[in-house]
Amino acid sequence: MSDEPSDTPTETSQEVKLSEGDAEMPSEDTPGAEIIPVEAELLSQAGEVPSEQSQETSEITQVTEDEREDVQISTSPSPAPLDALKVTILPTETAVGEESAQEGKQQRVPSGTQSRRKSIGKISKSTSRTQKVKPEDQVSKDAISKPSKVREQRSSSEKAVKVQTSGKEAREPKKESVADRRPSEEEPGTELSQEERPEGEITVPGHLEQHSLTSSDARDTPEAEMGLQQPISQDTEATLEPAGTSPEEVASLEKEGTVSRTAPEDAAQETDLTDSAKEESISGQTPVEASPKEGEPSTPHALDQTPPPTEEKTSVLYSALPGMMFDEKAKEVSAHPLNLSWVFGYNNKLPVFNLMDEDYRVILYVSSHTAVIHDLQRNKQYHLQGHSSCISCICVSEDRRWIATADRGPESLVIVWDGYSAVPVHTIFDSHPEDGVGAIAISHDSRFLATVGAGTVQKVCIWKWTSAETTPVCSVELLPQYGSQDYIAFSCRNHCELVSNSTKQVIFYVWEGSSLQCHAPLLTDRTFNKTVGIFSQSLFHFSTEQAITGTLEGKLVVWDAVIPPSKSKSAASYIKPYNMKAIKLVHLQKDGITTLAVIDKMIVTCDVKAHIKFYDGNLQLLHWYSQFKLGPIRSISFSKKPVCPSDASQFPNASTLTGQLLIIRNFILSTSDGLVVHVGTEGLKVSKCLEEPNGAVHAIACHPTKPLLAKGSTCGLLKVWDYKINKYLVSRIFKGQSIWSICYKSSRWSLLAVGFTDGTVYILDSISLEDDCPEPFKYSKGKVIHMSFSHDSQYFATADDNMAVALYKPIMENEKKVWERLAALRSHYKPIRTILFGVHLDSNQPRLLSLGEDRLLVEYDLENSVQDELVVIRRVRMEQSAVPKYITWYPPLMMEYFFLTANDQYKMKFYNVTTMMCRKTVLGPTYGSPLEKIQVLPLAEGCDPEKRYLAYITTDKIGLQILPIDGNPHKSSAFICHPSGVSDFICSPDGCHIFTSGGDDFTAMKWDINLNVLEAAVSLGGKDLVPFYNLLDGGREGEFFRELEDYFYYAQLCHQGINTMEPRKVSTHIPLEQIPFVMRAMGFYPSEEQVESMLNEVKFGDYLETGKQATEIDLGDFIKLYINHRPAFGLSTKEIEAAFRVLGYEDENQEPSMGRDDLLLWLQQKGEHFTEEELAECLTTLLGMNPEGGRLEVGAYDPTGAEAFIAEEIPEEITATHFVAEILGLPIPEPAVTMESTSDTRSNDPSLDDP
Repeated sequence: MSDEPSDTPTETSQEVKLSEGDAEMPSEDTPGAEIIPVEAELLSQAGEVPSEQSQETSEITQVTEDEREDVQISTSPSPAPLDALKVTILPTETAVGEESAQEGKQQRVPSGTQSRRKSIGKISKSTSRTQKVKPEDQVSKDAISKPSKVREQRSSSEKAVKVQTSGKEAREPKKESVADRRPSEEEPGTELSQEERPEGEITVPGHLEQHSLTSSDARDTPEAEMGLQQPISQDTEATLEPAGTSPEEVASLEKEGTVSRTAPEDAAQETDLTDSAKEESISGQTPVEASPKEGEPSTPHALDQTPPPTEEKTSVLYSALPGMMFDEKAKEVSAHPLNLSWVFGYNNKLPVFNLMDEDYRVILYVSSHTAVIHDLQRNKQYHLQGHSSCISCICVSEDRRWIATADRGPESLVIVWDGYSAVPVHTIFDSHPEDGVGAIAISHDSRFLATVGAGTVQKVCIWKWTSAETTPVCSVELLPQYGSQDYIAFSCRNHCELVSNSTKQVIFYVWEGSSLQCHAPLLTDRTFNKTVGIFSQSLFHFSTEQAITGTLEGKLVVWDAVIPPSKSKSAASYIKPYNMKAIKLVHLQKDGITTLAVIDKMIVTCDVKAHIKFYDGNLQLLHWYSQFKLGPIRSISFSKKPVCPSDASQFPNASTLTGQLLIIRNFILSTSDGLVVHVGTEGLKVSKCLEEPNGAVHAIACHPTKPLLAKGSTCGLLKVWDYKINKYLVSRIFKGQSIWSICYKSSRWSLLAVGFTDGTVYILDSISLEDDCPEPFKYSKGKVIHMSFSHDSQYFATADDNMAVALYKPIMENEKKVWERLAALRSHYKPIRTILFGVHLDSNQPRLLSLGEDRLLVEYDLENSVQDELVVIRRVRMEQSAVPKYITWYPPLMMEYFFLTANDQYKMKFYNVTTMMCRKTVLGPTYGSPLEKIQVLPLAEGCDPEKRYLAYITTDKIGLQILPIDGNPHKSSAFICHPSGVSDFICSPDGCHIFTSGGDDFTAMKWDINLNVLEAAVSLGGKDLVPFYNLLDGGREGEFFRELEDYFYYAQLCHQGINTMEPRKVSTHIPLEQIPFVMRAMGFYPSEEQVESMLNEVKFGDYLETGKQATEIDLGDFIKLYINHRPAFGLSTKEIEAAFRVLGYEDENQEPSMGRDDLLLWLQQKGEHFTEEELAECLTTLLGMNPEGGRLEVGAYDPTGAEAFIAEEIPEEITATHFVAEILGLPIPEPAVTMESTSDTRSNDPSLDDP
């Protein structure tokens, strides 16, 4: 090494390759490293300092080789502030000297075993008993004679303490209640011997001391406050019953949830825990020398063993172990017809966390409204389901035990999960009612949560989630000019201090009791006469009161508490956070900093070019990684435990003059382009964990014969999975193009068609994804939204958003079958909803139809269509006012063949496939939004062919419906699948799975089907007419039903004649012609087309079975007819007001109005127009001119005087309110606060289960 370090060192760029994935990953063109498999090791990395580092940071004091041996390690409690320009650089990373190296060699054990420290007995001064220890458990006198000051101060109040010895036990200490517990504060000046240090601590030579936690510190943990009886896992400490407490006090504490009773057996079990294990559970870390070698199985820890069973029934949290949710025995049989079993993709805008990095590699990420715990090595997923809206933020405790998720929905939730058992332990409802939660953080002691609202006026709240309180401990509202605060973090030294930032403002917080104070210090480009840039993240320094903020200009803002000269240093805490100021703007690099982290007394920065740099407490560069060919880094998450250095040469040396060994933990990187990689720091082994699209997923398709799932995204990534084993197979990237639709061809040589937003269509081989046609088709002017192959693969049709249908046909060219475009036609004037291939009933020839929002069903003549001419057979109007959403073939469950359609008024209709006549109308599922797509579930192997089912999607839900459809709501069930909107779904050919794509949430989901549960739910709703009675106001015993009976029998009297003297014949039926009158009497006003549809439905309902037309209807069938045909949510005054706004104008009071003459004219000329006599009869009857009724009651109508009467009773200007209340006589509902449309469905596990 030369005397003076080079200012512009040369970076060595090593190539790193991913171990997974066959497709080329989208990346920048800049030169960089490729990614290699996990098993491959790279050459050792050079440690030169990058040229971007500013010389303003610090000044290096040169040390000669002889002087370096005499360097003394500083033990000062804290380093010099960051604003010091000239400092002497001391090593801050783990260094291995000659002595420590020898000691490490002696402590290292052979492969396959794990070293354990000897347990140490800790005896309080107030205890007169002497703990006897076996010789093999004895330790040096120095280790026992150097207790920490913290222990000495707290020992005076302790009775006794439990220790792990050779089976003997001392009395337990007296504990204070949870209410009296306060966060422990480390006391400077305490130094522990190597034997006395807790296992969780790493000996770091440097200018900071580390202090072990005492047993009383462990009481300030979530496990202790929630009253768990015994140690939950290797990262938590047991909660003991306070000694010396009366039974009444214990009962009171148990009632409050402060403590729980510990059985004698439990207490005996507790003595089996070593002190080192207890201290490790407090610190949440494991010593370096105790960690297993990577790739080798580790010896089970004392706390990793499942506790022996006790007589008492223990809680799930008590017995939880890391990764236990993946145990097949722990899985419960689901009671839902649809169960989420796999998630493809994740939200790359949120961080990815490293939960386990030892025997198993487990990561945590967010997909739509679900948090996914993914075991990469065993290829398993566990889903944390409970949110009904997309998760907006997530955080994990430092010991990886507690997971907190929050959403931004109308009924937002904050849920705290146990990361071991995946059980929700605490839920906060309506934490921020305005617009949900925008940011969340958990304190380093895991006891408190901080949430930031996402509303216009943001609110910051502090929650003590370990208590049963439903209100925050404290809160404060932020001014709108601060910008949207989207990141918040606790101080690692004091949980009463927090920092948050938006893109332009950093805010500091200090809370004490119920008061939360905040301060937004001013920082502009004029502060330091330099461009600051957009803020990315902010963190507190690990050992000082300072804080740092990264910017997209590659700079770091250093904040510190500035004490006025008139104040003493002891008074600084009383003026926080108002004294936090920006004291330095450090230009670290040219590339924007996206992520900050603190680990092992190091500050870590990540940037837009995937460079990762490690700094010490004085921002002195220690090491960097710049080899990864990745996109901008979104998050970095280090392993919970440090790496056990099996070969020190595989780790880098710090880029300082001392050149000490740098032991860096393994970490997980997630990028903004949907890539997640794992970096093993020993030898720099990089492997791909996930590669998912960073664009909307709208296209999804299943292979007709093989278990293959294809999904495409707008980023151009096409991926194929084996959905039986949930394994990724092959992918292809279409650079610069966006996939919108895909479709498999059903034949022996299967193909895959891919449609793009620019109108291009590719025909690919379904296995290799190579082009089957030499050139793609580029005939459409808009994006290709629908595609379909005929059953015999002789035709292929597409529909684009330009309302055009294109037809393709294979031809022979050079003894090879290739596809060519036959013809195209703009057959609709509104968007096309469906293109549908079928088969003619009298032949096996294909049949093609298209359905549009223009309410037209168009059928094409495939046989007579020629080049550039697509022939249309007929156009049929399917709806009068409703907008059709989808059409499909109904399975042959009846003697007649039908099309099944769904419209935007929650109705499903049956149409004869030949005559196109509407044969039946039923009420469809009403889960907040109309059905968007329907598909008959394929018949599963071994199932009864007479039992068929229908799958459907709404705006945000996936559901199942039992066939035949009759309007019974208990035959249907729905679940929230993509709260931001489901774009498409497809059923697997075996009928066992349903796959949904979420569009803008970047995910696709696999749902397992359990039809037995769906069938069981039908019986719970009642038999025969019971489900339909419940749909009437008041049910079977209500006033509405009694009124319906009266009208029903009154219709019989009208049919026989009101004034007849013949004997009355009262029956349970009425003639068909009386149906519209009874319907109107019950408040349903059908149009003439609806009347005709109802009459045909009843008349021809049993015609094919009996050969006779029905002439009358009984009360039960009438109730079904009424429920299925009436509006799903009753008559709405909003619809009438909307019609008045379109046809009329707004008066001086801003109410929709219309002139009397205009109203009468519209009624006679538009829609199903009235004749003048019919209109006069209706209006005079409604206004009370005919007290005995109209033609139905008296048999004739006399229009004499009607014109004058109408002119007198109806004002010249009619408002919508007057028309509804005074003319139609309908009650105007009082304004009320209503729940969201999705509130009718529950967000249980998996998401909702209301039929």
